[in-house]
This record gives sequence, C-alpha cells and structure tokens, in this order.
Amino acid sequence: MTPPDTPPSDMPRVDESLPARIAQAILTASRDGPPLVSCSVIAAPEALGVAAAIGDKLLVFHDGATLGEIASGALAAAIRHEALAAIPRHAVETAAFTPAGDRIDGRRAIEAAGDVIEVLMEVVEPAATLLVVGGGHVGRSVGEIGALLGMSVVVLDDREDYANTDRFPFADQVICGDFASELDAFPINANTYIVLVSRGHKVDELSLARVVTRGPAYVGMIGSKRRTRTVLEHLATDGIRADALARVFTPIGLDIRAETPEEIALAVLAEIVLVRRGGSGRPLSPPGQALSGDI
Repeated sequence: MTPPDTPPSDMPRVDESLPARIAQAILTASRDGPPLVSCSVIAAPEALGVAAAIGDKLLVFHDGATLGEIASGALAAAIRHEALAAIPRHAVETAAFTPAGDRIDGRRAIEAAGDVIEVLMEVVEPAATLLVVGGGHVGRSVGEIGALLGMSVVVLDDREDYANTDRFPFADQVICGDFASELDAFPINANTYIVLVSRGHKVDELSLARVVTRGPAYVGMIGSKRRTRTVLEHLATDGIRADALARVFTPIGLDIRAETPEEIALAVLAEIVLVRRGGSGRPLSPPGQALSGDI
C-alpha cells in the first residue's frame, strides 16, 4: 500500500536542487522582477584555503537576501555589497577582490596583486520600459532607437493616425486614448523611462503632471528653455513637489547640435543611457585628436 503522503509515481517531480532554484529565480527576475544580481566567480587562485572557486555562483536579491554561496566572512560581505550597488546602474561588470574582501580596481592593480578573486556581476531584470508620449516624427524615431537598444517600447497618442501598429511596428504596445486617463492607469516604476514629445506644451504639461511624482527612472520633455520653464513654473504653482520637478530633463537630450528627428532621438536615447548606466557624457578622446596626427 502506498503511504498517503507519497505522490503518485506518474506525478512530475519538482527539482528543488540549488541549481534549479537559482535558474528559477533568474527566470522570474528577468520576466517579472524585482531585480537581482547574478554573481559568478570567473577567476580565482589555485592555492588551497581560498574559499572561492571558478564557477561558484551567488544570487543577491534587491532586498539583500542571497541564494547560493561564494566564500564567506568579509569576502562574501564585500561581494554582496558590490552586487547591491550594481542594481541602480543596471550593470554587467566584473569586480576583483582579495581573499580578505578588499576591492581591487584597475587592471594593473589586479595584475600586481597576489591572490585575486574576480566576480562577474550581472543585473537580471525585465527590459526597461520606454514610454513615448507623442507619436509624431520625433516620437517615432525615439521609439525605434529605443527598440534597437532592447527597451520595451510603449507609445501613447490620442490620434489614431499617430497611434497604430502600422506606424510603430517595433513597439510592444501602442495606446490610442486620452492622455490623462491612460497615463494615470499606466504602471510606472524605477525601470520606466518617459519621453514627452507630444504635439504641444499643453499636452506635455498635462502628461508631466501625471508621471513626474511616481518614481520613474527618467522623465524628459522636449521644448525650448523658455517653453519648458513655463511648464515647470505652472506645475510648481499647482503644487507639484519641487524635488520631483528638479529631476525632469528639459530641454531634453545631450547637446550634439541635433536638427533632424533622428538626430534628436539619438540625443535623447544617449541621455537615457547616460542616466541608466551612470556615465559622464564626456568625449572619450580629446577633440580633434584624429586630425592632429597625435594618436
């Protein structure tokens, strides 16, 4: 007789091994969030007694919880600390440590050090959402470049001619409806990037009021300095918090002397990547270096 607590022989078994639990956690984070950091040892000393080996894996969740194990003590604490710091940068990066848990920065310092543990840290999270408010020429170009960057593109406009899948075949969602009600219902979080490029400052002002205090990663609004300053002043008068308005990127985009819709979109997405990855926006080489011959 089969004991009552024994599952039938034809019932699929649930794999509760550590590798299976790690794989399931990564899959869940990539689909639904919240984010986690997958930490994998990619280099470690061969000396005995160092509690880290190539292939060791640790997941660090956004709340500091962990799954798996890499080393212990100060080294484990240092890896966890660096992993949590990578989440706001949405980073994929390598961090190097001594067995005592001290961070080593720079390839020369790593090469000069004795025993070094290198850990690949990958933030796992759903694709960033790019919400484009306005389906005109600039909005179309912004959405197209955003899709090329792997973002989940959503376009909102209240005109059917400007909000349809024929115009935005690369978008994950195209919404045609009232700006206020659709934005009120739209889910916004710290992985949402919002670009306001509608047909006029009145719509942009209405849209900005609906999203700016809800914690998006980025809000940018197109327009001249005079026009955008007027919008911000109106919203401040209406009681929108000053700290929220201070985080609005307007005029939008990096200064690359953009003229065409495509160039404007490039400037906007460059600014979004800068915010997302924590860049500086500085040129990586001196201006005119290639022309001077001093290479």
